[in-house]
Amino acid sequence: MRTDYCGLIGRKHLGTDVKLYGWVHRRRDHGGVIFIDLRDREGIVQIVCDPDRPQTFATAEMLRNEFVVEVHGRVRERPQGTVNPGLPSGEIEVLAQHVEILNAAATPPFQLDDEHLSETVRLEHRVVDLRRPLMQRNLRLRYRVAMATRHFLDRHGFIDIETPMLTRSTPEGARDYLVPSRVHPGMFYALPQSPQLFKQMLMVAGFDRYYQIVKCFRDEDLRADRQPEFTQIDIETSFLDQNEIMALMEELMREVFRVAAGVELPQPFPRLAYREAMALYGSDKPDLRVPLQLTELTDAVRGVDFKVFRDAAELPDGRVAALRVPQGAGLTRKEIDELTEYVRIYGAKGLAYVKVNTVDSGAAGLQSPILKFLPEPVITTILERTGAAAGDLIFFGADRAKVVNEALGALRTKIGHERGLAQPGWRPLWVVDFPMFEWNDEENRWDAMHHPFTAPADGHDELLASDPRKAMAKAHDMVLNGWEIGGGSIRIHRQDIQQKVFRALGIDAGEAQAKFGFLLDALQYGAPPHGGIAFGLDRIVALLAGAESIRDIIAFPKTQRATCLLTQAPNRVDERQLRELHIRSRVPDAQAR
Repeated sequence: MRTDYCGLIGRKHLGTDVKLYGWVHRRRDHGGVIFIDLRDREGIVQIVCDPDRPQTFATAEMLRNEFVVEVHGRVRERPQGTVNPGLPSGEIEVLAQHVEILNAAATPPFQLDDEHLSETVRLEHRVVDLRRPLMQRNLRLRYRVAMATRHFLDRHGFIDIETPMLTRSTPEGARDYLVPSRVHPGMFYALPQSPQLFKQMLMVAGFDRYYQIVKCFRDEDLRADRQPEFTQIDIETSFLDQNEIMALMEELMREVFRVAAGVELPQPFPRLAYREAMALYGSDKPDLRVPLQLTELTDAVRGVDFKVFRDAAELPDGRVAALRVPQGAGLTRKEIDELTEYVRIYGAKGLAYVKVNTVDSGAAGLQSPILKFLPEPVITTILERTGAAAGDLIFFGADRAKVVNEALGALRTKIGHERGLAQPGWRPLWVVDFPMFEWNDEENRWDAMHHPFTAPADGHDELLASDPRKAMAKAHDMVLNGWEIGGGSIRIHRQDIQQKVFRALGIDAGEAQAKFGFLLDALQYGAPPHGGIAFGLDRIVALLAGAESIRDIIAFPKTQRATCLLTQAPNRVDERQLRELHIRSRVPDAQAR
């Protein structure tokens, strides 16, 4: 058995004999004395092999990077002038008495200290990549976050209950991952997008405080903060109202950040209504580190000659808004063109702008190709509402509100960070007062903004039939530095309210029973008032680690094309397996990987 981990050997071990195991991080031959940096999960310790022990020295000469070795030796102080303050073990070294090679290693595909590796190379050789100190730190941070979560929830009476991985397909937003059944031909299980329905049934069953750190699966387009399989901290509780749940979950996050990473989050978290978040930031997950805000101009530009503004202002769901960039007038035409292409990603057709030279001269102090279409009173209103100053640049968005919000919201964040306007630190908030529904243009119907089991705000259940657009939900999202890290709500626990929501969504009684019958049946047996939240463990750890993608805090992630470069999944299976599952592939072999 090892005496201790390499990175934990220190002054307390001086003069003692130790047994260590690890990987050769680096071997240095200093003309008669060989130094080995031996590495394990806790760090590095320096091993000294001198020629006074011929067999040990001969073995040391054979060592190469990533060989797995066992070392017996005595801990001593490093000679004066050789202390390495960058290592926890930097004041000592181990004089080797015996070195044994437990396993040789091929030359690794890259050096572990190479900071310019492509992600493709890293994912293809993920096992070696995970040996890098950065990845070791990230996964240990993930462990600390999970353990801090468990300790907090255990103290507050929550119990860990597992829910099924093979369940029925239910419409919850994204596409399901389906698993064919061998024993039930033509039938499929679905991998859970979340344990939502099961945790509600656990509340009905009387387990009034449940949690689970659980894998969830969604077949959706991927990005930096999404994976096809991801990990949720799933929480549900009975007999607490929305404010009580939010206060408890806020306390959880403060403790997790403090215990796992020494980060102190502010108390209390500010709250922002959904409508206000969209109006000011164009996003329901605003990065409050960026001080820039959108300015509403829809009412001010109705009837102007500039057709882009006029048409947008006349749309039932249209919006015209401005984004002032302090001292942004120095942006070149090329830079503005690049930003115009950027907002096209979000559906914007263009990006009108005004450069402000002076504010006292009206249009004469401005530069823009759109000024000739705007009367002087409108220009004055724009300058006053945006608070423009000399040297500023004003960007405009004009389209359906959804397009304007997404385009200017993304532009706000991009410019804020690229121009150094973002403030340091941690800026959490709650976004509340969400609409119950959002309109689906493609299918000409209402969709649930969160899910069909979210309770309406007090007194809003009557609006479900008369005016669904005005119905608000008891939903709450926790946002941190521009990432949604948790989302939840108070659930519907009364069947009459649930039926009203289904009717608003165009789901008749038969369809509701077919899709959600097992939950609806459970609700009739004395369902308690309940609610909860699900936190994205991957996103929380990525934020704490300073990672740009959650792939860097997951041991074996998928690419943005949902493939695993290490195992080459997904892969073709042979015809016999398909026959057993009563499946025939319609993809020609030439198209298969």
